[in-house]
Amino acid sequence: MSKIIKGLALSAIASSVVMAGAYKIPEQSLNSMALSAAYVAHTMGADTAYANPANMAFMDDKQYVEGAITLARLPSNVFSLGSLSGESEVENIVIPNAHYVSNPIGDFRWGVSMTAPGGLTKRWETPYQKLSAEEFTLKIIELNPSISYKIADNFGIGGGLSIIYSEGVVKSNGDAFSAMIGDPSVNIARDMEGDTVEFGYNLAVTYKPTNDINMAATYRSNVDLDQEGTALLSAGGVPVYNGDATVSVPLPAALNLAVSKTWNDTFTLEFNYERTYWSSYETLDFEYGGANIGPLTPVFDDPIAKDWQDTNTFRIGATMVMDKITMMMAFAIDETPVPVENVSFELPDSDAKIFSMGFRYQQTENLSWGAAFLYDSKESLTIAPGTSVNPSPSFAAGFSEGGAFLTTLGIAYEF
Repeated sequence: MSKIIKGLALSAIASSVVMAGAYKIPEQSLNSMALSAAYVAHTMGADTAYANPANMAFMDDKQYVEGAITLARLPSNVFSLGSLSGESEVENIVIPNAHYVSNPIGDFRWGVSMTAPGGLTKRWETPYQKLSAEEFTLKIIELNPSISYKIADNFGIGGGLSIIYSEGVVKSNGDAFSAMIGDPSVNIARDMEGDTVEFGYNLAVTYKPTNDINMAATYRSNVDLDQEGTALLSAGGVPVYNGDATVSVPLPAALNLAVSKTWNDTFTLEFNYERTYWSSYETLDFEYGGANIGPLTPVFDDPIAKDWQDTNTFRIGATMVMDKITMMMAFAIDETPVPVENVSFELPDSDAKIFSMGFRYQQTENLSWGAAFLYDSKESLTIAPGTSVNPSPSFAAGFSEGGAFLTTLGIAYEF
């Protein structure tokens, strides 16, 4: 039992930082949302600065600016295991983004994007789940300046710098059995917060073998998120530690390979393959400034194995231009990096199927606006006895429902 409590207590701390990976949001514009991020080879607007900066080299001789607001609605996750069953709270999260691409300077061009590429809130009010995830909040903001260079009329390269700010809050409060603490019913509580600024980079290349085919590759580097903040830990209502706390976890590297084909300048089909290198997340080790927290060490401080896996995502998107209206739709298959034996209440992740659609309306020669909708459908999970969040020696537990609904409104201007 103490091993299970230790896993619950520690995994929430780390996952509050890395949930941007397992729940990352690659759709960072109106078009990208409508196309389930099958928007790397064939990009069209200011969001090119983020999706594929190499494509800035082929844009028209003018400036581009756009912005969007996404409302992400996260339905309840349902955990089923007899008297330990519970449902998480419904969450609504606002996700903004903004992009700009400059006029060309010879064969060079620059752009900049401000995005929120990940983060969410997960809360449980039921007793067993509150032990690890009473409140679980992560905010991430990324500033991504980028440049492109046109090597030839059909070949461009690009890259940029990622400046990432993140902050998180983790709270838990519940009664737990732990022989190591010496009481069959001890209240274990924590109140943690921290933040960090980190740096990474991204690279991109686009090749156009013909006027109607684009082939592209993009890469975003691994970023170690070294969170620094404070932690208040207590047992039985007695403070055990109140001071500095740190934890380091990877925001993994990701590679995208994409190809698009356009027919008659009106219909485009794009296929995108993404590989995310989550295997860099092997263990979790939370530090308390060198302090000895005594009998709570096995609960809050011992390193635990995470053993996440590299993942594959497959996306296909279609775009149709009809006079002043551009219609978009897409489908994607997204793997989870979390082994089922390591699933936890703050991160009840599973494989997903993604459906999306949207439109853009050309109001004037310079101004366009539109909307998009995306549905992320998570598969149900069965948790074997004695693993992860399931302390039962003989009954399987399960997670169901969850997923996400994302609605985006966006506007763009060219001048």
